[in-house]
Amino acid sequence: MTSEGQSISPNDWRLGVWRSFLTAHARINDVLANDLATKVQMPLPWYDVLVQLTEAPERRLRMAQLAENVLLSRSGLSRLVDRLEREGLVSREPYPGDARGTYTVLTREGLARLREATPVHLSGVNELWLSRFNDDELRSLGEMLDRVVEAASADRTSVGRTSVGREPAGEPAGQVLPGRTTPPKG
Repeated sequence: MTSEGQSISPNDWRLGVWRSFLTAHARINDVLANDLATKVQMPLPWYDVLVQLTEAPERRLRMAQLAENVLLSRSGLSRLVDRLEREGLVSREPYPGDARGTYTVLTREGLARLREATPVHLSGVNELWLSRFNDDELRSLGEMLDRVVEAASADRTSVGRTSVGREPAGEPAGQVLPGRTTPPKG
């Protein structure tokens, strides 16, 4: 393992692994986005927001938490939630005790659209990612990526993003959520 602060050469073979990771991420996202757009007329960022809300307690999140979970700026998320609200997929509710704060809440229509889109998304995830690894490789990869996320997050928390082998609070053991194809290890 490379220690922090250690310089590496631009020719270091490990940078090829980094580039492969970036390329895989970009290509997989492109395919997943295209599948959702063509098969169920849903942009990938919409799907991500709807998944985050369905996994949240009472299917609602404060805008700041939702922005962190979907990795968007607050202004970018606000525009996205505006579009989702116009489509009837989410609603906004005031946050008690904070006149400026709001919850974004998944609507019945949003849940119905998510249920329609989930098989399309999961099929792509399975074909492009999950089927390329055995279970042990996936667990190891999950643990490695968790370390990277933890290091990159430093002092930030990431509610809603769960690690391999761990279930989010309140999720019954073995329940398959829209963002998963198999129950968590348990």
